[in-house]
Amino acid sequence: MFSVSDNKFPEPQPKRPQSLDKVNSFNSILQLIHQPRTCLLFAILALQVLLLFTLRSLPFARQHLSPTYSPQPVRLPLTVPEPEDECGSGRVFVYDLPKTLNQEILQNCDDLNPWSSRCKALANDGLGQKATGIEGIVPDNLVPAWYWTDQFVSEVIFHNRILNHKCRVMEPESATAFYIPFYVGLAVGKYLWSNSSTAQDRDRHCEMMLRWVQDQPSYKKSDGWDHFITMGRITWDFRRSKNDDWGSSCIYLPGMRNITRLLIERNPWDYFDVGIPYPTGFHPRSDSDVADWQNFVRNRSRSKLFSFAGGKRGAIKNDFRGLLLSHCQKESDACRVVDCAGTKCSNGTSAILETFLDSDFCLQPRGDSFTRRSIFDCMVAGSIPVFFWRRTAYIQYEWFLPGEPDSYSVFIDRNAVINGTASIKNVLQGFSREEVKKMREKVIDYIPKFLYAEPQEGLETVKDAFDIALEGVFRRFKQQGELGFRWK
Repeated sequence: MFSVSDNKFPEPQPKRPQSLDKVNSFNSILQLIHQPRTCLLFAILALQVLLLFTLRSLPFARQHLSPTYSPQPVRLPLTVPEPEDECGSGRVFVYDLPKTLNQEILQNCDDLNPWSSRCKALANDGLGQKATGIEGIVPDNLVPAWYWTDQFVSEVIFHNRILNHKCRVMEPESATAFYIPFYVGLAVGKYLWSNSSTAQDRDRHCEMMLRWVQDQPSYKKSDGWDHFITMGRITWDFRRSKNDDWGSSCIYLPGMRNITRLLIERNPWDYFDVGIPYPTGFHPRSDSDVADWQNFVRNRSRSKLFSFAGGKRGAIKNDFRGLLLSHCQKESDACRVVDCAGTKCSNGTSAILETFLDSDFCLQPRGDSFTRRSIFDCMVAGSIPVFFWRRTAYIQYEWFLPGEPDSYSVFIDRNAVINGTASIKNVLQGFSREEVKKMREKVIDYIPKFLYAEPQEGLETVKDAFDIALEGVFRRFKQQGELGFRWK
């Protein structure tokens, strides 16, 4: 039998009610609360909890009181921005040519024209004689900025400006463009109307220049692709194909093929020809001169609808300029005319200047070639040009004129004028005053691009025709290198 006295299993205790345990716990807590130290502890704890919830509700709490991340201030190295490179688009080296190719040509100015001396025309660094007889026509403060500038002096103007340009470098290794300061137009001009001159006479100076330039390391390196020259006449004066023809064969000579040429009239089908504005008589001395002139022509009261300055060409059959002259004389109520047959007009006169200032539109037929200086005389005066040949301007001066021809000019089909189906007066009267104002404003906006400033270092901030041309050359050479289409 099993003994019952061993008592290996404890006797079960009666189960204590849970409610009684809770009562005893609560009583214990009450006893603690009555102790002063415990009260202080609870108060501090409650205050901390309240403070924590208050701060978390503020907008900056997550940034500055994050329990998991406390960003530390990062000290970045102080960087000073590099100054902008004023010559980032390019730098030009000017060749020091033999003096027989530029300086001596100027020194022999008495012998550059078969009829008269060119010395006055080449005075004042190529700007010519100070203009006279314009007092009362232009503002008094701008009279000193006007000259009677010859239309064939761009070679001299460009040479003087480029020698003083901020992006000229003295070491060819630093250059992206190379300028050839050869006065080719002045050199050939003395032979163009001479009955005794030969083809060799007309080519001599250009051949001398090319022999010298082709011997330079910079030319040999690029075969002339980064070289440029100003040729102060129209391109056709340098494109003689046969000995008995007109002009020089300079453009066709070996070594000229890849050189960019700045001309007052270009061959639109020759990539290396670039048209630049004819020099006019206004050569501003400062930015304020430009602004004052623009305001003057903008507010000028104009009494005539249109004008024409030119002369007949009797040797030319069906001379269109003669037709315009007759048309303008018959419409004297609407048109003001300057007959250049009896007045020297090639280098500007006070009569031409006043005529363009007094008219809304100016008629611009082709000259002895497709272009004429009068185009720029007209627009500098704030008058709207009327063209009859698209080659007169639209495909000549892309760097200098607006891209939308209708925004600044009027085109009338010359054949419609010749056969009488179009009336110039009626066409021009068809524009509203608001349209005329808008076109004139476009012309006025572009006036700085037609000008050659007087200071040899250029103007302060305004870019003139020289600046636009040089920037265009830099841009062209850069594109040639990027596209890689240069041939040898």
